[in-house]
Amino acid sequence: MDIIQLLLVVVGVLALLVLGYTALSGPNAAKSGQRRLQQLRYRHSESTDAKVESQLKKALAARKPKRYKVAGSDSRLDALATRLDRTGKNWTLTQYAYTSIGIGLGVALLLFLRSGSFPLSLGIGTLFGAGIPHFIVGRQIKKRTNQFNTKFPDGIELLVRGLRSGLPVTETLGVVAQEVPGPVGQEFKSIVERIKIGKTMEDALQDTADRLGIAEFNFFCITLAIQRETGGNLAETLSNLADVLRKRAQMKLKIKAMSSESKASAYIVGALPFIVFSMILWINPSYIGGFFEDDRLIITGLGGLVWMSIGAFIMAKMVSFEI
Repeated sequence: MDIIQLLLVVVGVLALLVLGYTALSGPNAAKSGQRRLQQLRYRHSESTDAKVESQLKKALAARKPKRYKVAGSDSRLDALATRLDRTGKNWTLTQYAYTSIGIGLGVALLLFLRSGSFPLSLGIGTLFGAGIPHFIVGRQIKKRTNQFNTKFPDGIELLVRGLRSGLPVTETLGVVAQEVPGPVGQEFKSIVERIKIGKTMEDALQDTADRLGIAEFNFFCITLAIQRETGGNLAETLSNLADVLRKRAQMKLKIKAMSSESKASAYIVGALPFIVFSMILWINPSYIGGFFEDDRLIITGLGGLVWMSIGAFIMAKMVSFEI
């Protein structure tokens, strides 16, 4: 067994250990005890703030994700189908699979003709075949989410005006579906259709929230849930929510503008070594072919990739902000 095979075996064993620990490790006992103490405090407290916080905790607990609920589904294939549905395109699982296989085979064949290394071609082809479609779907989801968040405060304000004019909530949801263009109108239209076929408004909203996975829409659902349990002026509550969402969007834009230079520098610094390596490999494979044959160069290259990954992770954390 040469050093490369030994290194791959060690990495595989470590990966299996990490995955096994993640899958088999149970919940933290200390955190569970702390949560029980918090529940007792909310239950027996006479403070209004504690009661409101308790209602918010209950609303959030009702929406606590289960297995694969990050994608709003109960299996891996359903999770992928839900991701495709979030793009707003009519993409199917079959089209996604054929696209991934086509990209992977094309990249592998092209690289094999240039380098002659079958394992390298297969590995990079698999990486591109799995990564490029996933990246494109993620970009489409992000684009549609931004479009939704841009128009969502307008939809809430239209809902507020309908409530103040005396219309019931279900009819105002239909007005929003008709008047607001883009993803907001489409999602509210699906909510109205679910209500028409017999679902309650809470279930219809919850289905949409699980499928979208957008924080702003979750705020909207939680606001409605708390208002139904505690009472109060729904129009005023939704008006305040629309104002909060607008300020949240403004803060995001400010942070994006302030961090754009740092992000551009991080992208350039992270991508430049790979671009130069690929260009040299394409122009003169024999000059840099030692990285695929010499054990010392292979280990050096793997070490460089590890350190570059650590640096890219740190830079990504430095320019990433949660609002």
